[in-house]
Amino acid sequence: MASSLQKIEVDESLTVEAVKDKLWRKCGTSVDSMHLELYDEVRNKIADLADNSKLLGFYSPLDGFRLHVIDLDPASVTSGGWLEDTSLVEKYEISEEDYNKRGGMSLYHPTMKTFLFVLLLIADTFRKYREKMTSQVPSTVEAKTPDTNTEDLCANIKPAESKWKGNVWRMYHRKRSNKKKDMEVGSRCEVEPGGKRGVVKFVGQAEPLGPGFWVGVQYDEPLGKHDGMVKGVRYFQCPPSHGGIVRPDKVKVGDYPERDPFEKDEI
Repeated sequence: MASSLQKIEVDESLTVEAVKDKLWRKCGTSVDSMHLELYDEVRNKIADLADNSKLLGFYSPLDGFRLHVIDLDPASVTSGGWLEDTSLVEKYEISEEDYNKRGGMSLYHPTMKTFLFVLLLIADTFRKYREKMTSQVPSTVEAKTPDTNTEDLCANIKPAESKWKGNVWRMYHRKRSNKKKDMEVGSRCEVEPGGKRGVVKFVGQAEPLGPGFWVGVQYDEPLGKHDGMVKGVRYFQCPPSHGGIVRPDKVKVGDYPERDPFEKDEI
């Protein structure tokens, strides 16, 4: 079942589990049945928030990013899509000719009574489910098989307005800016996660990707997503599948020589 929560203030100092607890009170999906994914403002997936103990700030969210909530409970009221897919509901069909012969239908007609009964049954089932969810005490996430019919709940991340939070937010962006100053085109580097090595090919702003500075990297191996062109804009030139554009805090510049592809095979 897809719905959207237009605005929720989420502090980067909260753990992933605390964020889930905050969303649980809004959407009804219990903490132990919730999986979170972080997307930027142009619907690019940034990360899976799989570690409950990590702070939200670890994933470098920006204002306007959204959280995608996946309900992992196969017994959920949304499971199977029966609240959305009308094709799953058995329908009473009648030809236009037969309908006209009846001269309309009142609330006391057997078909209308059945329809109203089904609506009341669905409403009552959903009410009991919400009461059950709100009475549960959130626990840690357990591994469950995700249901293909997931609940899509979007929450815009708005940093909390406080003195302490404002200072942390400024320090965070100052750190990114300082990292950018250390980058020079042509420098060898290593990119996290994964320890991918390559050469810095671009440093600067890329408005289609979001505010702030970005670093373009040509990887030594085909571990990238493009050839230096992203969303119709060319930022640098490299072989296909060797290019990547990431935030400065994901890049370490230094003595990172190209790895020997046969190194692992040596005894």
